[in-house]
Amino acid sequence: MKAATLLLLCLLSSVALAMEPGERLAPWTLLDQFDAPYTLNDETHILLVARDMDGAKLVNAALEGQPKGYLEQRQAVFLADISRMPSVIATLFALPKMRDYNYRILLDRNARIAPRYPAGESEVLWLQLEDGQLLEQKVFKEAAALKQALDSVQAP
Repeated sequence: MKAATLLLLCLLSSVALAMEPGERLAPWTLLDQFDAPYTLNDETHILLVARDMDGAKLVNAALEGQPKGYLEQRQAVFLADISRMPSVIATLFALPKMRDYNYRILLDRNARIAPRYPAGESEVLWLQLEDGQLLEQKVFKEAAALKQALDSVQAP
């Protein structure tokens, strides 16, 4: 009986995390790698979410060689869940390296925001937004496909 109850709770919790088109994303504020705040707002058209280091590496590879402001021109932001990274590693190695990137990385240090979005391991979740509402979501497991999708977005 306990096993059946546990299974049912797991299934219900995964359904609760599923996002549907038309759903409004709740606004949130996170700091980037330079400790500058960013608040999700109606101007954001693309939210990229990486829940682990492999997902973040996909974004980095897709953005390699792009000019500063590339994501901003597409009204896109990148959210990285770094909550599982030991704070010593983050402080001494990861954050200094992230400061060398020419794009903004919104850092979820406490898994406060990223778990709202159903991004899997070793992938990047793309949420297409309009006026704060979800239009569609895509999953990328290859940097080349993510780069191609980003390149196809027309800057407003």
